[in-house]
Amino acid sequence: MNKLILGIMMTVSIFYLSGCFDSETKTSVETHPDAKEVLSLNENANILQWEGLIYETDIEWVNELELIKKGSVGEITGLFTNGDAKLFKNGMANKLPIGAKIYSTNTNGILIVEYNGEEKYYLALVEG
Repeated sequence: MNKLILGIMMTVSIFYLSGCFDSETKTSVETHPDAKEVLSLNENANILQWEGLIYETDIEWVNELELIKKGSVGEITGLFTNGDAKLFKNGMANKLPIGAKIYSTNTNGILIVEYNGEEKYYLALVEG
């Protein structure tokens, strides 16, 4: 009799535990923030897009860095003005003038933009 009760309890336990098992595979996809996401969080953000990444300036700790300007990588080719942020593309900025020069630096993920004799540091916004 004890073996029968033990067998029933084990069977019930197995069914109970297997019911708690999540058999779905969950996939997490991390993507870098786009202009739409950044501007929805801060409509006054000063951003540009370069090589598929959004860069933002006026970040205090970045402005305190002593960066070395390396070679020119390009210039701002388009101005984004409060339209559909999905249309934001490489070479565009929302507060920089067309023609502003973009330079690489001695630090990965940071660009220097120069215009009107002024330099601004832009940090790449990446997930992770």
